[in-house]
This record gives sequence, structure tokens and C-alpha cells, in this order.
Amino acid sequence: MNAVAEQPRCHHCHRVLRSAKSIALGYGPTCARKIRRAAVDLRDYQAHQIASARELIEDGGILPLRSVVFLVVSTDGTEIHRTAPAACNCKAGLKGTRCYHQLAARMLLAA
Repeated sequence: MNAVAEQPRCHHCHRVLRSAKSIALGYGPTCARKIRRAAVDLRDYQAHQIASARELIEDGGILPLRSVVFLVVSTDGTEIHRTAPAACNCKAGLKGTRCYHQLAARMLLAA
């Protein structure tokens, strides 16, 4: 029996990814452009949180789990958190503070 290798797919639209850059990013060029241009209210976030959220998305460190719930990798790569636009189970999120994980989830959903 031949095992068929699963083709890498875009985390946003689920289309097959062909280029090495898209495969490494986890998003096709159209979805990546939509995410970068997504209109998200950034007033409640500091500049380093915005940069961290964009980096998290570009590094493929956030994956959809359910319709509005995502799995995210911690900054040091040792933990995985569950996040949504309004809540996160990271240390900051548990304290009620908005974290960059939540912002990344908002950016992905806005796209």
C-alpha cells in the first residue's frame, strides 16, 4: 500500500501551498497579504506587542484549532497556549492583560 504524502496547505484558506516561502510561512501569498493588511484596532496594544504578533504569524507560530480558538507557541518555544481574540491562557492573559497572542488571533480573523 502506498502512503500518499499530505500536501502542505494554507492555514487560512486551506489551499495547497507550492512555493518554499509559502510552505515555511504556512500561508499563501494572497492570505499573507490579507493578514498584513487586516484592519485591527491597535490602540490597546504597545508597539512591541504589535511587532510580536506579526512575527508570530510570519513564523507560523499560531495555528487555528477551532473557528475562533488558536494554538500559539510561547516566546521561548517551550509552551503552547490556547488563545482567542478576547482571552488567552498565557501568564498575561490569565491576569486579564491583553497579550500579543490575542492580537495575532484578531489579525488572522480580520483577514
